[in-house]
Amino acid sequence: MSLSRRQVAVAAAAVPLAFSMSGTSHAGVRRTPTLYIAGDSTAAQKYANAAPETGWGTAMPFFLQSSRLAVSNHAVNGRSSKSFVDEGRLKGMLSAIRPGDFLLVQFAHNDEKAEDPTRYTEPWSTYQEYLRMYLDGARARGARPVLATSVERRRFDAAGKALPTHGEYPAAMRALAAEERVALLDIQALSLALWQRLGVEETKKYFNWTATEQDNTHFNPPGAIEVARLVARELLRTRVLGPRDVRRLDDRIPESWITWPEAAA
Repeated sequence: MSLSRRQVAVAAAAVPLAFSMSGTSHAGVRRTPTLYIAGDSTAAQKYANAAPETGWGTAMPFFLQSSRLAVSNHAVNGRSSKSFVDEGRLKGMLSAIRPGDFLLVQFAHNDEKAEDPTRYTEPWSTYQEYLRMYLDGARARGARPVLATSVERRRFDAAGKALPTHGEYPAAMRALAAEERVALLDIQALSLALWQRLGVEETKKYFNWTATEQDNTHFNPPGAIEVARLVARELLRTRVLGPRDVRRLDDRIPESWITWPEAAA
């Protein structure tokens, strides 16, 4: 990449001043902070033509106090940390983010695709460089960035051991979070442990396994709900959010709460 970190920060800071006002409205009413999600298909909102496939971002509002935190899910199928930026999606998010908001970033699934130069990033160089653009952009807007290692796929060996599938990307994100002093939600490690506890057969109930599809990457409603629960618990554990910001962390969430809107024409 040719952009330096200083250039990225300057570019983000150059967003029109009208968007950098404080978190209080003109009428003096305190606005509700927003949790923005940048990510790929594992987090994205799905539509009726994809049901029952469900991204974990769809289930996040079930675990957050709506009076204290809104959710704006910008995750999109097939995107990497690189293509999300190159398509202008990060720029669009930063134009909306206000001081006091949060930017939660989860990428790796598509960064791993070395055969596709429009999406591929190398873990210890370009992947970290692109992630820094999200961190610097959020900070320049007065928002708090949060990194989340990618949720694991469903993969087991012959002995029934759950296997990691993301190579060096989780380690690269952990190192970057430590270097940048950014909160890290280690969803990769937590989801891998969850799949191990559930086992080979039970995990099928959490992924998008249907009569016609055996999808070991994307979730159905129960899977999306449980991954969102992991994210909410990590937001609390890392003190990104406080106890008053979260709810239902130990409650059963009905699958019927998940809905799939019709896609825009």
